Amino acid sequence: MDFLPLPDLPSAPRQSSSTNPHSRHFHSFRHPLFIKHPSPITHIHFCPTRPHRYAVSSSSRVMVYAPKTGKVVKTISRFKDTARSAEFRKDGKLVVAGGDDGLVQVFDVSSRAVLRTFNGHNQPVHVTKFSPHEAQVLSASDDKTLKLWDLSTQSCLTTLSSHTDYIRSAIFHPTSPHLLLSGAYDSTFRLHDIRLPSESANTITMRHGGMPVEDILAFPSGGVGVSVGGPILRVWDLTMGGKCVRALSNHQKTVTCATFDGTKGRVLTGGLDMMVKVYDVEEWKVVHTMRYPAPLLSLAVSPDDTHIAAGMTDGTLAVRRREPPASEAAAQEAKQASIAGGSYEFFTDMEAFFGNGHVKAKGKDLPPVIGPADEFRVESRRKERLRDFDKYLKAFKYSAALDAGVRKTVKPATAFALMQELIHRDALRIALSGRDDVTLEPILSFLLRYVTDPRFGEIVSDVVGVIIDIYTPVLGQSPVLDETMAKLNQRIGMELKFQHELMKLRGALDMTLAQSALSQLQD
Repeated sequence: MDFLPLPDLPSAPRQSSSTNPHSRHFHSFRHPLFIKHPSPITHIHFCPTRPHRYAVSSSSRVMVYAPKTGKVVKTISRFKDTARSAEFRKDGKLVVAGGDDGLVQVFDVSSRAVLRTFNGHNQPVHVTKFSPHEAQVLSASDDKTLKLWDLSTQSCLTTLSSHTDYIRSAIFHPTSPHLLLSGAYDSTFRLHDIRLPSESANTITMRHGGMPVEDILAFPSGGVGVSVGGPILRVWDLTMGGKCVRALSNHQKTVTCATFDGTKGRVLTGGLDMMVKVYDVEEWKVVHTMRYPAPLLSLAVSPDDTHIAAGMTDGTLAVRRREPPASEAAAQEAKQASIAGGSYEFFTDMEAFFGNGHVKAKGKDLPPVIGPADEFRVESRRKERLRDFDKYLKAFKYSAALDAGVRKTVKPATAFALMQELIHRDALRIALSGRDDVTLEPILSFLLRYVTDPRFGEIVSDVVGVIIDIYTPVLGQSPVLDETMAKLNQRIGMELKFQHELMKLRGALDMTLAQSALSQLQD
């Protein structure tokens, strides 16, 4: 007997949504992972190569995490004091990091061995970067200097000392190996040309408005720069001598970090107000906002745009991830396959199709493929493919079925039909039991979105009742779950108040209509 797929609930006219495409994209980042460290997370960097592991700088260690499992795969602890600004080289084989002892060290990721040590700063080193152009390393320190190091000889190539306060951000120019960008607590954002001998002549100084510069960015084209500090984000036209073209103030407190998303089409900023703001770089408007449980110090997005990692002052590392759409994943896999072992060239030269009985090879049509006259084709029935949650229901894996049902790709009517089926099977409690805050949060967020929908309100009430019954003893231990439950309670309260107002209005209308009918009878 075949397994009957789960039918959808009766549909209703879909309500229009005011969310923009950017907001929908960031709402797809789910399954938040919270990892607690004993010290603040000062820096996060994703490896440019797959599988895009990320290095986290905290206390006197650098930890390398696997993005799929969220587990530490390497720990580098060869620091005498606080480790700072650990970053991967573009091939992912080396990591460079600074420290409060003034040293800059280069490590082999596989063996964790120290390969190079640069000793030239006499204050904490807050910035270390590999050059995307040459075998060089850039470092910036609280001693107010920038230093450029040769990776092979360990010698200092140049020292820049135009800043008058702590330097907390520095990067290589994306397109030129001779240009460096830096930001410091002297409220300046500077562009340096290391080819010119005189430092006063080789530096363009941009004023950030009297506020310390915490972080800087440069667009891939190299023509536009971004600086953040205080509650302000400023956009600079580097080709026009450092002209400020935008000044935006959307944070309530100091902006501490800034980064691009994976497509370089959005800029994300994090601040001490516990908020992450997402800007569309075309119009420079805030298109999405994310709230975190503590002030933020560091922020990073994976190159494939599937992970957002944020580091906070209380030592919490928060990682949000999304499952890319099938088309996006297939395009990425095809891109990887096309460059492997000549496969791209093979499939470019030869392609075959049988839709009309012809074979096409290397651009030439071959004679049609015709079988014997006495042969006939037996019609084959294509077996209907079950959806993921149907497969789990068939296998009685109720928890996995519920997780699959609340994904963004599943229609809400289908998801609530699944919950109704679990209630009928007396399996809803089984599906909700044994979860932590990471696996429970997507379900609560889904219920929060549809709690006021008249089609699903009764089912939402049943599911929330079971969740409260199971997890009452552990409420108050997870800030994310507590915030979601508070929002759920607030939204239900608002809906009840709205319904109460509607009942009052209905009573007034009934009285008015009755009075009108009585007047007509008297006339």
